[in-house]
Amino acid sequence: MNNLAQERKYRKIITALSIVIPVAVAALFGVNLRDLGYNVAPLTFLPPIYASINGLTAILLIAAVIAIKKGNKKLHEQFNTSAIFCSVIFLLMYIAYHMTSDSTKFGGEGTIKYIYYFILITHIVLSIIVIPFVLTTFLRAKLGNFENHKKIAKITFPIWLYVAVTGVIVYLMISPYYV
Repeated sequence: MNNLAQERKYRKIITALSIVIPVAVAALFGVNLRDLGYNVAPLTFLPPIYASINGLTAILLIAAVIAIKKGNKKLHEQFNTSAIFCSVIFLLMYIAYHMTSDSTKFGGEGTIKYIYYFILITHIVLSIIVIPFVLTTFLRAKLGNFENHKKIAKITFPIWLYVAVTGVIVYLMISPYYV
């Protein structure tokens, strides 16, 4: 089976994951286990951890670009695989936090409030959009389709980096309002 046929085979999985992940996150975001009567402790210690994981993801993505520019494909692959792993860990922690803790409201006023919501909204929208890009970019590399991998990576990298960096910024902006 050639690379194009293999990619078509996996395209359905990528499409399914690109839909299921945001829908599941949105659905679980509205579920608080404590409100449902479960005796679980709020996981209020998680936000600084998952914000740090976002920061680590950004560093890994930059390191991956540096590695490939130096011709080190193996290190490039390791950095990107680690960035995907970090993104999955972030997502699991984010869901766990929101399923056990009350949402925190941003308390800033004036211009900073609009800046915060602009960053937050673009972060959320791009975090959904980047899912199929990351999966397709990764798949093309795994299948050895490096020409098409490189083309999509030029789109994936800045979006994914923006999501990782703005995740940290959103945390820093809202952290004074955590209870």
